[in-house]
Amino acid sequence: MNLQTALDTFRAEFLNKISADKAAIMQRATDVLAEEFIVRKALSVGDIAADFTLINAIGKPINLTEKLAKGPVILTFYRGGWCPYCNLELRAYQQLLPQIKLLGASLIAVSPQTPDASLSTAEKNSLGFDVLSDIGSTVAQAYGIAFTLPDELKRLYTESGHALPDINGTDDWALPIPATFVINQYQQVILAHIDVDYRNRLEPQEAISIL
Repeated sequence: MNLQTALDTFRAEFLNKISADKAAIMQRATDVLAEEFIVRKALSVGDIAADFTLINAIGKPINLTEKLAKGPVILTFYRGGWCPYCNLELRAYQQLLPQIKLLGASLIAVSPQTPDASLSTAEKNSLGFDVLSDIGSTVAQAYGIAFTLPDELKRLYTESGHALPDINGTDDWALPIPATFVINQYQQVILAHIDVDYRNRLEPQEAISIL
């Protein structure tokens, strides 16, 4: 089963469990974000990826250019370990991690959650790659993919036990639009996949094909 099939299966099961009102709130938020994103300048193919240093799940600083000195990087932004769609994506990448390493590349996953939350995510999904904490979504902003949740979605997330300030350790309600970039050793983006619908993700095999 490919990743999108797994995502679609979960989506169908999830929609059967929630009310039509809640589903409508989530869909409205996605539609509004899609309209706003049309005029946004996000990182794209041919751009130079902004350098960054972020802390991984065990508190070690990880620098992008240092990783690129050893080979290309697959950089994927996810919402957090509380998001089931993100966990499916992370596990799909973990399954292909040996292939990525054989190609001399590194895999980095970035979310706005705290290092403790990232550690839980890494342990829960048995991840063998760096899971970094972008506190305050500063790197996501630099890549043009950060956004703030609308009020009705904030209320829904809080009711569901996913209040972002508690998970991310900040007062904001910022998240990255799920996105995956492949960056070559010249720090140039050679693949950019950004989808405002968090239920859709790039197939990891496509990133590997670019490598």
